[in-house]
Amino acid sequence: MSKIITITSKKQFDEIIKENKKVFVDFKAEWCGPCKMLHPLIVQVAEQTKDVTFVEIDVDQNQDLAMEFQVMSIPTLMMFEDGKNTKKNIGFMPLPKIQEMVK
Repeated sequence: MSKIITITSKKQFDEIIKENKKVFVDFKAEWCGPCKMLHPLIVQVAEQTKDVTFVEIDVDQNQDLAMEFQVMSIPTLMMFEDGKNTKKNIGFMPLPKIQEMVK
C-alpha cells in the first residue's frame, strides 16, 4: 500500500522528484472544495499504483512551488517522469482520468 507524501519544502520536493522515476503531484489547499472531493480518489489510485510516488502540496504553505509551476487554480495535478513535468490537469477529475494520468 502506497501513501501520499505531504511536501513541506522545495528541498524535499526536489529530492523526491530526483529520487523517483514517476511522481504524481497534487497541488491543493485546505479551503478548496474540489480538492477535498478529489483527495479520496487520489488515495485510491495511490493504493492501486506501485511504480508511482504520490505527493501533495498545500499551495498556501508552499507558495514558492506553486509559483515555480505556475499553479493559478487548484486542484492542479501534475505528473513528473524522469524529473520532467509531462502532464498537467487543472480542476476536478473523475477516477478513470486520474488512473489514465498515472499510466
